[in-house]
Amino acid sequence: MGTERISPPLRGDERETLRAFLDFHRATLEMKCAGLSTEQLREQSSPPSTLSLLGLVRHLAEVERTWFRRVINQETDLAFVWSPERDFQVAYDASNATREEAFEAWRAEVEHSRRIEREAESLDVTGHFPRWGEDVSLRLVMLHLIHEYARHNGHADFLREAIDGEVGA
Repeated sequence: MGTERISPPLRGDERETLRAFLDFHRATLEMKCAGLSTEQLREQSSPPSTLSLLGLVRHLAEVERTWFRRVINQETDLAFVWSPERDFQVAYDASNATREEAFEAWRAEVEHSRRIEREAESLDVTGHFPRWGEDVSLRLVMLHLIHEYARHNGHADFLREAIDGEVGA
């Protein structure tokens, strides 16, 4: 796998460390998908699950979009990429998706997220998360995204191994 990851700093400040760990996990997802065709990326895990690497990329594009743009940047009217009903599960269905469209959407959302985080005055900046009916800090959002990527990268490990036997991160 050819995607390079930069290790998080051993003695960075809080924001630098959070940013680095989030980018580390983003790069891990990309690494797990490297060198695979659209068809391979669509391969599903064990039935009845429809989980696929391409579905994970699409899902994480929606997650980035929701937490950084809709919550922190308060773009409340922003639609989901793949679901008019704002259902995160719709993104998992990659049966008609292509590698190009999924990664283009994901990379665009990652860039929006990075810009929003860089422009935020501090990790204490808040946005409203309607599902919880609560305001949340940028710090919580970054930690939540790290958790989300780490969990799904565990899924990606198994998916990739099942496709071509490639293991390791």
